Amino acid sequence: MAEVALRGKALLDDIARTATEPGRVAFWWLGQHSFIVKGGEMVVYIDPYLSPGQGSQTPPLLAPEEVTNADLVLGTHDHLDHIDPGTIPGIAAASPAARFVIPRTAAERVRELGVAAERLLPLTDGESAEWRGARVTAVKSKHERFDEVPGVGFPFLGFVLELNGATVYHSGDTIVYEGMVTALQRYAPSVAFLPINGRCADRFRSGCIGNMTYQEAVDLAGDVGVQWAVPTHYDMFIGNQEDPTKFVRYLEVKFPEIRTWVGPAGQRVLVP
Repeated sequence: MAEVALRGKALLDDIARTATEPGRVAFWWLGQHSFIVKGGEMVVYIDPYLSPGQGSQTPPLLAPEEVTNADLVLGTHDHLDHIDPGTIPGIAAASPAARFVIPRTAAERVRELGVAAERLLPLTDGESAEWRGARVTAVKSKHERFDEVPGVGFPFLGFVLELNGATVYHSGDTIVYEGMVTALQRYAPSVAFLPINGRCADRFRSGCIGNMTYQEAVDLAGDVGVQWAVPTHYDMFIGNQEDPTKFVRYLEVKFPEIRTWVGPAGQRVLVP
């Protein structure tokens, strides 16, 4: 099992007492592609995957019903480990004021999970939503393919999150595509959470849709010009893993000015 710094009440207490000055955010990685981001008093859960899955190498750090502090919940796409049907109903009940930012293509699915329509902020590429001073903008992702649904939107999204004077990009699941760098430079994110588990024919044949390699993720971070690049989506399932130290070493050689972090799930990271 993966190393864990804090979990349960200890993790929630750490989030509550963490103060972030204007222009700063803090984040906690929960394993896979799941993050908690705090800026000011705003707490945002991104792709929370809190179900104890068979074969999962990182255990859930929280039970869904413990998540009483969510202001925003972002789900990048309708796959089990991103919009988790075992997690969403519990968070919705425990944080009744929270709003859920999701792809337009997933709106019906999330309503079926018990989230009222008035709590949904469905988006597609280029659209934005605001809640309690935070702004979320959708940037299309290419999870091997775009798979755009005509008249509805893109099912795979990344999100640019602006809060407390800082800008964070969570790519969701994606490979690099033409025009992606230009699209992201427009928002000038200072922090990027990027998948590094890669892709191959055998995994694709088995239904495991691919992502960037660690080299592609580093190059994207450097081309966009972020200050922090954090590798993710490398730990959870045997057969779909990658060594994050490869990302770190490649980043150090190619873009030494970019900071990074690799550590245990549940550890607080303050980003200046």
